[in-house]
Amino acid sequence: MNIHDAIRALDDSTRLRIMRLLASMELAVGEIAQVLGQSQPRVSRHIKILCDSGLAERRKEGAWVFLRSSVGETSELPLFAAIARLLAAAEREDSAFGRRCAEDRQHLEAIRTARQSHALDWFARHAEEWDELRSLHIADGPVEAALTEMLADLSGGASLGRLLDVGTGTGRIAELLGEQATRVVAFDKSPDMLRIARARLQHLPADRVELVQGDFAQLPFGPRSFDTVLFHQVLHYAQAPEAVLAGAARVTAPGGRIAIVDFAAHDREDLRQSHAHARLGFSDAQIEAMLLDSGFVPQAARALAGHELVVKLWTGVRREDSVTQLDTRQTRKA
Repeated sequence: MNIHDAIRALDDSTRLRIMRLLASMELAVGEIAQVLGQSQPRVSRHIKILCDSGLAERRKEGAWVFLRSSVGETSELPLFAAIARLLAAAEREDSAFGRRCAEDRQHLEAIRTARQSHALDWFARHAEEWDELRSLHIADGPVEAALTEMLADLSGGASLGRLLDVGTGTGRIAELLGEQATRVVAFDKSPDMLRIARARLQHLPADRVELVQGDFAQLPFGPRSFDTVLFHQVLHYAQAPEAVLAGAARVTAPGGRIAIVDFAAHDREDLRQSHAHARLGFSDAQIEAMLLDSGFVPQAARALAGHELVVKLWTGVRREDSVTQLDTRQTRKA
């Protein structure tokens, strides 16, 4: 970031208000226009200036464009952290600006309510198919408790660090583990599911949670970006799960953790059609082989029997040399 560009970008009351809004939560361009009471084209011009300066960043999800702040008081970059502290101090010490920011945050409640309504409508439309699948396996509570316990054992009770929740869906697991992580990235291919997750996660600090759209076959993150990577009831959608886990190894830091929650191998062939499952669960041998080949050392596993389907939890730790091995293997294939 160029400090001169940043100062010029902040030299406008509307853009200052936008930055304070983004300190609370990630927002769609239309949502920002709604809060500010300004036209969307006008708001878009302000957003372009903020993004060009590096103070904010856009992300497209389907037909929507979301904006998030690039700065935060916990940022690893000193300049970003200093700008965040400056903006917070301005709101506290400039009474007129503080009142305007307080009014803007009151309008945010309408956004939060609208998101929650959308989530409730979605669940109402899909309740029957979700209930059908849930009836086949154990309830969510025991699975979540087992996952939390196993990750705590794997981390020695320490923080989960930078957490990637692959296929976040409704955001339930990201919410469950959010307090145990320094930062959470909720990742999903579906814009609809990300909107559900956004409603669930909107109470978390904006600089600690990020929602990203993309395909788990091509994770759009740099090497060693995360300390914990989680696949909760999503790997059975993968046509090539071994490639998905290889991608997970690439973005996991040495010594980092992976947790997979999925079904044990089963013969419910109808789930391929009714729920688009590409894989009918996994055996312990399959998961162990894929973890080893991807650069993880398998650790604890646990089975939770329910009705027809057994839920399994598998964990692993990334080897120090796994990135080098993966790079070598991919070069040979090329």
